[in-house]
Amino acid sequence: MMKALFRVCLFTTFISLAGSVAIAQTRIHAVSGTVTAIHEKIGMIDIATDDGSSGHFEFLKKTDPPVDFDKNVRADAVDVDKFTNKGAHVIVFFVGQGDIRTAVAVHDLGDGAFAESSGSVVRVNRHDHTLTIKNSAGVEVSFRIDPKTVADTPTGVVEGFKLDYSKGDQVHVTAAQANGGETAVLIAPAM
Repeated sequence: MMKALFRVCLFTTFISLAGSVAIAQTRIHAVSGTVTAIHEKIGMIDIATDDGSSGHFEFLKKTDPPVDFDKNVRADAVDVDKFTNKGAHVIVFFVGQGDIRTAVAVHDLGDGAFAESSGSVVRVNRHDHTLTIKNSAGVEVSFRIDPKTVADTPTGVVEGFKLDYSKGDQVHVTAAQANGGETAVLIAPAM
């Protein structure tokens, strides 16, 4: 009787730990790019990503496990299966790794020119809401951060004011021209 109870407890512990690991792996991450194709019938979207990573995404299925998606970031996005604007410059929110990831939602960035820059973090000024990076040419470039900036961190996407990057971290910044400067729309780890 004790042996059977022990096995049940051990099995239950194993299952709960496995569930915790699965949930931890469903954190939302983000990449920006231009929508090149939407395949509604097979549930896929293709993006020409700004960072050069794979741009093939499956739609999130209702049977997939729940995801940990920051509610403030989520508020500005539409479910991937409802997005129809081919050619739009977007932020794709996804889970998974590899060649085909699972898209959860899409945020249309609208019209306008977007600048791409990669480099190492020099400083994050929380008081002035700026991020300064040193690009591959050794030039320091600063970006404004606002409440609509999305930051992709190791724990998932968060609004820009909550970003947690340190000096030396390698990042890729997608920025929009606004008010005489560049405002970051997405800050993500550099590939």
